[in-house]
Amino acid sequence: MQHYPRLAFDDVKTFSVRGRTNLVTLANMGRPGEESEPLWQAPGFSDLIDAIVEARRRDRPVIWSMGAHVVKNGLSRYVIELVDQGWVTHVAGNGATTIHDFELAYLGGTSEDVATAIEDGSFGMWEETGRWMNAAIQTAADRGQGYGEGIAAYMQARPARFLHLQDCIIARTVAAGRPYTCHLTLGADIIHQHPSVDFGALAYCSGRDFERFCRTVTALEGGVVLNFGSAVSGPLIFLRALSLAHHLGHSVRPLAAANFDLRPESVAPSRARSDLLEPVIGLGGQGWHFTVPHEASIPSLYRHLVERGEGDR
Repeated sequence: MQHYPRLAFDDVKTFSVRGRTNLVTLANMGRPGEESEPLWQAPGFSDLIDAIVEARRRDRPVIWSMGAHVVKNGLSRYVIELVDQGWVTHVAGNGATTIHDFELAYLGGTSEDVATAIEDGSFGMWEETGRWMNAAIQTAADRGQGYGEGIAAYMQARPARFLHLQDCIIARTVAAGRPYTCHLTLGADIIHQHPSVDFGALAYCSGRDFERFCRTVTALEGGVVLNFGSAVSGPLIFLRALSLAHHLGHSVRPLAAANFDLRPESVAPSRARSDLLEPVIGLGGQGWHFTVPHEASIPSLYRHLVERGEGDR
């Protein structure tokens, strides 16, 4: 077997994130209930609201799957409120989502200017984010924990360092007794380029979270899946989990799913139609596809659900 040379990360230099300009801060994040714009509406949206209300009335799961732009658009507090009020029972994010959420928890800001940082190679080389998150993940792997559970435990054990846990989706979801699972693509996140990275620990913890996600999907009959801006990984992970659930003898039908895409399909055809919506509809369920900015759809979803009363906790 031929062995190819690897690039060592030992000489990677990191920089303190203190003083970095952040595009998202606690000061410019959205506040649920203080929306100034008219509520967004679209054909089928009221039917989705009805499906969520009925799912929670029957104590069925509602999965919130998302990409990083939910946090980068300052919408974390809406997700937290929906979890706290019992509307959302499982939050699933990718690696970037978790990193932005982690930075908000300790720094009160996140989202660097990528265009100016790529040229000089400083993009993502933040000492605190990389070292602390990799340490949390390695500890979680040693303890047999999943990624989300391990990150939450690391932050909660260091309250003097993480002063903004009230605005952290991971911390608040786990504190509410709900699962937060993180689903990685190895090499896709800034902490993967740090000298402290442990790819075995990353894979192990994300794998444990996939197992936890699959467990939720086995109980999803009559429930709802909401996917916000995760164009590829979120729908694919759900598709694999749904197949596994049926393979193991769990009936997951009917159910409902909604995909909230940021770009029209004329620009970028949606994978979610085939990987998320078509399987759900094929099983006799309901599926909706919306093209809308998150800053319109998520506050509207929140307001409509709040007006219907709290979810079944």
